[in-house]
Amino acid sequence: MDRVDLTALLRGAAGGRFPPVDGGVSRARPWRAGVEAAVAFTGHAVLAVAAEVSDEALLRLGVHGYGGVHDPRLVAALAGQGEIGVLDVLLVAPATEPTAQAPGPETRPDSDVPVAPLVTRPDLACAERARHAHLWRDDVRVLGLPDHETTGLATLSRGIAGLTEVGIQAEDGEAGQLLAGALARVPRGELVLASVTPGNARSLRFFLRRGFVPVGSVQQWRPRRVRPVDDATG
Repeated sequence: MDRVDLTALLRGAAGGRFPPVDGGVSRARPWRAGVEAAVAFTGHAVLAVAAEVSDEALLRLGVHGYGGVHDPRLVAALAGQGEIGVLDVLLVAPATEPTAQAPGPETRPDSDVPVAPLVTRPDLACAERARHAHLWRDDVRVLGLPDHETTGLATLSRGIAGLTEVGIQAEDGEAGQLLAGALARVPRGELVLASVTPGNARSLRFFLRRGFVPVGSVQQWRPRRVRPVDDATG
């Protein structure tokens, strides 16, 4: 299997340049200690797993680029007794400064939403979305509106492939303001990711309406292998 730079692949996919549709699987270095992942594009996939897992072991597990990296048996074998995260749609959007432009695939549809002056909200650090971000991501910032009577929050963090990732936990009335306020903190042109469980249709529609586009899928796990993967495939 060839080795690839997943960060570069995601940047390319955000610009419409995808890996070849060849059914193949590439490997990338895990971006966070103790976390591995499978990322699937159309007809090609990337496994970010530790070097201790050999190419031969992965091939014996039946990996392929047509969705095969999300086979529950494969993920379970690689995770061992470790925690397995949910399978998410992976969405991307370039962060830009808010403008008066109309919604469109290359602009920020949230630009017509007043940008709320978000502040750090340590009082929300135990909220479900914040705890989830801390479990899987690095450099997590928990942000919210200055009014501490509100409980909606946005997280900005270093997530999948080391790229900026945003998460929102809020009622519909606040969600747009929180996303716009969070994106306003990201340097113009920097790629922003969002990962959404497919069954969470409301959240998926929310991000799609605001200029995020799907580029693939992702599933992460925290491996705790009690025996080598090679043994598990024997």
